[in-house]
Amino acid sequence: MTQGAERHEFQAEVKQLLDLMVHSLYSDKDIFLRELVSNASDALDKRRFEQVARPELADAAALEIHLAVDAAARTLTISDNGIGMSKEEVVKNIGTIARSGTKEFLAQLKAAAATDAPGLIGQFGVGFYSAFMVADRITLVTRKAGTDGATRWESTGDGTYTIEDAERPSAGTSITLHLKAADPEHGLHDYATESMLATIVKRYSDFVGYPIRMAKADGELGEPLNSQKAIWDRPKAEVTEQEYKDFYRHVSHDWTDPLRSIPVRMEGTFEAYALLFLPEKAPFDLYSPEMKRGLQLYVKRVFVMDECKELLPTHLRFVRGVVDAHDLSLNVSREILQKDRQIQLIKKQLVKKVLGALDEMKRDKPDDYRTFWTAFGPVLKEGLAGWDTQDKDKLLDLVVTHSTKQPDGLVSFADYVGRMKEGQDAIYYLTGASKDAVARSPLLERFAKAGHEVLLFSDPIDELWLENAPRFGDKPLVSIARGDIKLGSDEEQQAEEAKRDERKAELADLLIAMRAALQEDVKDVRLSTRLTTSPSCLVADADDMTPRMQRMMAQLGHAVPAVKPVLEINGDHALIGKLRVLHLEHKDDPRIGWCARVLLGQAQLADAGEVAAPEAYNQAVAELMLRAV
Repeated sequence: MTQGAERHEFQAEVKQLLDLMVHSLYSDKDIFLRELVSNASDALDKRRFEQVARPELADAAALEIHLAVDAAARTLTISDNGIGMSKEEVVKNIGTIARSGTKEFLAQLKAAAATDAPGLIGQFGVGFYSAFMVADRITLVTRKAGTDGATRWESTGDGTYTIEDAERPSAGTSITLHLKAADPEHGLHDYATESMLATIVKRYSDFVGYPIRMAKADGELGEPLNSQKAIWDRPKAEVTEQEYKDFYRHVSHDWTDPLRSIPVRMEGTFEAYALLFLPEKAPFDLYSPEMKRGLQLYVKRVFVMDECKELLPTHLRFVRGVVDAHDLSLNVSREILQKDRQIQLIKKQLVKKVLGALDEMKRDKPDDYRTFWTAFGPVLKEGLAGWDTQDKDKLLDLVVTHSTKQPDGLVSFADYVGRMKEGQDAIYYLTGASKDAVARSPLLERFAKAGHEVLLFSDPIDELWLENAPRFGDKPLVSIARGDIKLGSDEEQQAEEAKRDERKAELADLLIAMRAALQEDVKDVRLSTRLTTSPSCLVADADDMTPRMQRMMAQLGHAVPAVKPVLEINGDHALIGKLRVLHLEHKDDPRIGWCARVLLGQAQLADAGEVAAPEAYNQAVAELMLRAV
């Protein structure tokens, strides 16, 4: 301690607090530089603001932040020519943990009803102390703008500090860190190397609004280490499409161009800006729990976190981009968001903008939308399966799929409703294991004959969200694989019912025999109203879970009670007619059971692409082949 220096103790229990910050509060030691640069940026903002009312505070030199390294002495100095501090302010703001001059400054501005106040980053009182993670000793020299005297503050972080008068040629603050030895194993890099500092500035402070320059040993200043180009903060008309593409590559590490750039400005009760992108291709880990997702979060152009998952729902995890919130509540380490209303408001606005951009693309650029849907449609539909999704109607508007009238095109619900047959009161759909399998399903036969379009869904997620029985407008979505669907006019339905009753009476004994043969595998064997050419199909009762849905739930680890399907047979098919004759002549002929097993297997192949009991199916086929040769 030099002569004339005053020795002070920090506020009570500061030593324990410093120990907490150094060892527990920050997960990444590199962020000490972000904190000090942010404080310097605040000081420059304050000077720029105050010199509007007091021109004498203006500095002939440009407002900047400088870094200087002395590798031999292992020191790093961060300097600014901002507002600086008086001796009293140093004691008040640095001698007291969690005391923030910035926070007090903002309160003063609010009390003065200042409408053009600058945005200030450091609304915390502990960021300065993060420097003790990398330094054994910290020396601060500061001079208040508009005064002649300077103040020197120094501490080793042991619970005390010294303070004394000093000299500084101009207003501002210089902070010199006497660096600890590098220890990469514990996250301590060599901060006495310019390349390491440049990397940290690029990562955390690239968009700070003042130049951050490296000061050379000869006093010369290098080129700015930061771009200062926060393009999300610029009007869309001033940003070129190429600039958007270049920035997308920067934040996404994707070398293809985005399908759409979405600038977002949120002003009013809170201020935030965002620049979002819709990628063209899905990343390889899109469905992995370990996928890196979320938006990059900045607070007043200062990088806070790389994956802010709270700002978008999981069904929009493909969106890339940044959010810059100007007055977001963070915890003291700036690494964890506090759960507050503003997060939800920002999230709501971002979701609205993304869904709006997708709707516009679907309407105006169908080829781009097809590209998007091929890559991300299944993910977007996860929002329809979620119980807490707020925008299901908007998501339904975005859903497109194949249909029996457009097997190679994509049809929306609005397209479908626009060409529904007169008297049709539901939207018919069918799910299946693949596009080809569902398009060839025998369940479609009656609907094709009657001229009714059926929407075809084959993504695994379709089983989940369609299980919730959604509606599009006033039209319910009805699976043609469930229950007993009636088609045609009342007269046509009555005629069909009469014909089926007649056929049911003729085949009653055969149906009983087939039920007996398959009683372990099916709930019922009954005549079908769906089939016109195929001999059999599998369906579920109206309130039962489909077989495919049961398999999916089991794969997800859910305990689902087994529900047997219903085997429907085509009473007009020639095979059924021959089986009826065979049963009339030889009630105990084993061929009846074998044929029932084969009909079930064929229905299972058409439904799921596999036979549930392949051994029994193969045996039945072999026995029938033996009788035929």
